Amino acid sequence: MTKSKDPIAEALKSAKSETLAVRAGQVRTHADEHSEALFLTSSYVFDNCEDAAARFSGENDCSVYTRYTNPTVRNFEQRLAALEGAEDCVATSSGMGAIMSLCLAQLRSGDHIICSSDVFGSTVVLLNNFFAKFGVEISYAKLTDMDAWRSAIKDNTRFLFIETPSNPLSHVGDIAAFADLAHQHNLLLVVDNCFCSPALQKPLELGADIIIHSATKYIDGQGRCLGGAVLGAEQHIESVRSLVRAGGPSLSPFNAWVFLKGLETLHLRMRAHSDNALAIAQWLEQQPTIEKVFYTGLSSHPQHQLAAAQQSQFGGVLSFRIRGDKSAAWRFINATQMISLTANLGDAKTTIVHPASTTHSRLSDLERSEAGITDNLIRVAVGLEAVEDIMADLSLGLATLNQ
Repeated sequence: MTKSKDPIAEALKSAKSETLAVRAGQVRTHADEHSEALFLTSSYVFDNCEDAAARFSGENDCSVYTRYTNPTVRNFEQRLAALEGAEDCVATSSGMGAIMSLCLAQLRSGDHIICSSDVFGSTVVLLNNFFAKFGVEISYAKLTDMDAWRSAIKDNTRFLFIETPSNPLSHVGDIAAFADLAHQHNLLLVVDNCFCSPALQKPLELGADIIIHSATKYIDGQGRCLGGAVLGAEQHIESVRSLVRAGGPSLSPFNAWVFLKGLETLHLRMRAHSDNALAIAQWLEQQPTIEKVFYTGLSSHPQHQLAAAQQSQFGGVLSFRIRGDKSAAWRFINATQMISLTANLGDAKTTIVHPASTTHSRLSDLERSEAGITDNLIRVAVGLEAVEDIMADLSLGLATLNQ
């Protein structure tokens, strides 16, 4: 009896998330390869003119051009969709490419969106500097202030956009409450799930309509490739797919293959990131020169219970304010030796950054102030090294605060 090569194999219909991360979406070729095949090709050969016409018309769903479809990219899209419980997924060239593609596909001049005020800095720049000049109106509200969101809704509002936990202050949005609010007004709820990944949080199960991912972060897990994704119901994703095919912010097959390998270890890595980050956060809280630690896993976090209810663990990113100014924060960071000074996160290697002068530097002083990005704030994305070694390196920074 020939084994089925259907990517939604019978054995996976009731499989757990860890199994889907390893197995979902794979379609073996005639070579019967065990690992996922990497299709490095820009185009595809047609059997004849009739076949070419059928493919271009959509009558035949075989591949035409890699900007449109590619088997490796589709394997990644189907696997990520299975993990998030989404009907469909379209992969993009970066996380920002995912946000841009969604907005271009869903919005037109005169539309209005509401965005949480402490999202990633580049998201604010994209919305304020580019979509606003094409007539899209953007309002911002604090992630934790539901009354402000209710007050901001207008007749022309199209969707609510939240990032939870937020970057870098780890504010938590109540996804179910946001979904209820959005659906009461016939709006879509878009959730950036970058910090948690589907290993720790499932926004669609909580009522969200669309998920955004920067696959560059935890999905890759080792800081190698850029990529992103938009996931949700087919009716919401089809327009995004058309935009990506026409506009070109598509994911490369090589990057998709790397992400497939990353997904295989995602659950193991996220558990380790979370365990290490909690230990570091608890240790930092005890240091007299640390003013405040922002990490949802701490019982002192004002939304710890909410995070525990909608996440399985608390993730690998934390931030903290030192007792000092910008120069003191820079001295702290510069004193570390092992930890990587880079703006990326989600890496096996622990990274450290000063948000006000890097990831959020393109915001105005007012925008940074409203987002809580102070000069004494430091963000650490805790990696997979021994937690004792991470603490020892951070201790070098702490020592500069006592000088």
